[in-house]
Amino acid sequence: MSHNRVMESSTRILILGMDSSGKVLQFDRNAAAVLRIEPGVPLDEVIAGAGAPLCETVRSGRERTVMLSVETSGGAHEAVVTLHPLSAAADPDGVAVLALVRVPVPHAERFVDPALVRRALLDDALPRLGSTLDLDLLARGLVEVAVPHLCNVASLLLLESALDPEEPPAAGVAPMRRMALATDDGDSAWDAAFPTGEAVVYPDDSPYARCLATGEPVRVTLDAESAVRLAAEWRRPPVADLFKGASLLLLPITEAGGLLGFFVCVRTPAHRPFDAYDVEVGMEFASRAAILVECAHRYGRERATALTLQRSLLPTDLSAPATVELRHRYLPGGRLIEVGGDWYEAIALPGARVALVVGDVAGHGVRAAVTMGRLRTAIQTLAALDLPPAEALERLDALMRTLGEREPHFATCAYVVYDAVSGRCEVASAGHPPPLLAAPGSPAAYLDVPPAPPLGIGDGPVVSREFPVADGTLLFLYTDGLVEHRARDIDVGFDRLRAVFDRGAGDLDELCRETLDGVFDDHQRDDIAMLLARLHRIPEEDHVAFALPAEPAAARRARGLVRERLRRWGLGALADTAVLLASELVTNAYRHAGGPITLRLIREGGLVLEVFDSYDGQPRVRAGEDVCADGGRGLQVVARLSRRWGVRCTPGGKAVWCELPLPR
Repeated sequence: MSHNRVMESSTRILILGMDSSGKVLQFDRNAAAVLRIEPGVPLDEVIAGAGAPLCETVRSGRERTVMLSVETSGGAHEAVVTLHPLSAAADPDGVAVLALVRVPVPHAERFVDPALVRRALLDDALPRLGSTLDLDLLARGLVEVAVPHLCNVASLLLLESALDPEEPPAAGVAPMRRMALATDDGDSAWDAAFPTGEAVVYPDDSPYARCLATGEPVRVTLDAESAVRLAAEWRRPPVADLFKGASLLLLPITEAGGLLGFFVCVRTPAHRPFDAYDVEVGMEFASRAAILVECAHRYGRERATALTLQRSLLPTDLSAPATVELRHRYLPGGRLIEVGGDWYEAIALPGARVALVVGDVAGHGVRAAVTMGRLRTAIQTLAALDLPPAEALERLDALMRTLGEREPHFATCAYVVYDAVSGRCEVASAGHPPPLLAAPGSPAAYLDVPPAPPLGIGDGPVVSREFPVADGTLLFLYTDGLVEHRARDIDVGFDRLRAVFDRGAGDLDELCRETLDGVFDDHQRDDIAMLLARLHRIPEEDHVAFALPAEPAAARRARGLVRERLRRWGLGALADTAVLLASELVTNAYRHAGGPITLRLIREGGLVLEVFDSYDGQPRVRAGEDVCADGGRGLQVVARLSRRWGVRCTPGGKAVWCELPLPR
C-alpha cells in the first residue's frame, strides 16, 4: 500500500460559504486550520481554479464537483471540491454557495482527530465490505480499512480451529493463521517478517496469548527493551527495529461461539500512541468485522461442504460399449455459490447398448445437489431394470413429485439409449433442451423429441422416439446453461451451438473446448453439464442372430449354432458353458412363451447371449426346488454359470440375456 493511497483514503472535509460574487464569507474550524483564509478573500485566491465552476454554479443553480489543487499547511494536494447552490436569500450579500472541500489529512495528523478516525473507519470504508463472502478477500479488505484510518500496520489472524472445525484442539496457546497484512508505506520488511498465510503459535506470556486467553483488547507501548524481547519471542531479531517505540493494539474478534481471532494494529513512533478512545473505536470496528468474518467463514464452510457433496455425486467414471467414445464436462455457474443440480451419466447396458443421461435440477446450492444425487441414484436403478427411456422418466417424475410434497422440486432430463448393434437411438425428454446429432458429412441437427413437462410437474405423458444413427455420428447432450444468455434469445445459443458442430473437429476433447468457447462467455451464466459421444456400431462380424422355431428341437439347434459360431470366433474355450446357457434360455422361451424365438450372440467386452420371445412375463429364479425334479432349475444354472444375467422388455415381448467373460 503506497503513501499516496493513504493520503487519498484519509480525508478531512472543509466547509466554506461564499456570496454570489465568490467572496468567502464563512468557514469552519477545519478550513481555518488547513487553508490560508480570511473573510472577504475571493475563493479563487484560496483554491486556484475555483472561480469558473463557482460562476457556473451561480448561473445554472446546479451542483458542481471538480478536482482542484489546494494549497494547505501540509503542502499542495489534489482535493475534491463540491459547490452547492443555496436558495436566493433576502440579503443579496448573504451566502449563495456552499463549498465542501475534501482534502487529504497530513501524514502526521492522521490519528489526531478522534471524530475523523471514527467516521473514516466505521462509516466510510467498512460498509463497502458487507457483500464480500470470500474470507481471503474480506481479510485483505479489513486490514486495508484499518490502514490508514486506525494504524500504520495491521494484520488479521484467525484461529486454526475456527478455519477448520476438524482441527483438534491444541494444548496451551492455540495455533493461528495470518490471513492478511497491510502497511501504509509499502515497507517490505513487514511483509518479510510477517508473511501472509503463516501458521503462528504465540508464547504463553506474550500480549497475543493474553488477548486470546481473556478475549479483551490489549494495548502496549513498546520501548527498546520490550521490542527486543518481543523479537526474541518471535526468533526474528529484525522485528525489534520495526517495533521499537511503536504502539501495539490487539483487537479480539468474537462471535456467539467464542473467539475467532484478533487484529494486530501498530502505530509507528511518528504518530501518537493508542489511547482509551482508540481502544473504544477499535473494538467497535472489530465487533462489526466479526459479523463479516463469521458470515464469510460460515459461507466458506457451507460452500466447501456443498462442493464436496456435489463432486462426490458426479460420476468419476462412465461406462459404455467399446464402440462408444465419451467425453464430459461440468462447469459451475458464475455465482457466489458454485454448486448446482446439473449432472450427466453414461451406463453400459446389456446387448452392446448404453444409456446416456443429462439432467438439471432447478435451483442451486446444497438442496439442488442433494436432489441431483437422488435422481442419479434413481436413474442408475431404472437403467439396471432396463426400462425404456419414456418409462424411466415417468418413474423419475413420480419420484420428484414425492420429493416435492413439502417443498416443490423440479428438474429437466434427457434420456437416450443407443444400441450399437442396430445403430438406433431411443430418446425421451422431460422439459430439457433437445439433443444435437451430427452425422459424418451432414449438417448438425437437433432431434425432434416429443415435448413433455419437467420432472415434478406430472402434467402429461412422456413419449420417446427412435432415430437411426449412422456410424461415427456425434451425439451431444447438454444443460440450458450452455445456450442461455441473459441478453439474447435462447435461439441464438442454439444456432451458435449448431455452428460449432457444423465446423466439426476430429478430437472430442477439442470439440468440447470449442463448444464451451464458441457459444457464450457469460459470467452470470448457469451451471453447464454436457456429455459428448461418438457412436460407432458393433462390426458385423462381432454379432449374429438366429431365428429358431417354437418347437422342442429349438434347443438342440441352438446348441449347434452356438458351438459353431464360437469356433469361428476362436472362443472354443467357452463353448461348453455357452452351449448349456443357450440351451436353458431357449428351452424356457419355448416352454413358457411360445411363438417365434431369436437367439443373438454379441462379442463386445464379453460374450453376450440373448434370447428374444413374444411373452412379456418376467421369469424368476425359484428357490427351494425339488432336487429330484426334472425341471425348474434353468435360471439357477444361468445365474450360477454366467457373470451376470437379466431380463429386459422389448417392443415385441422380452429378452433374457446372460454374459460370459472372454478368455484372457
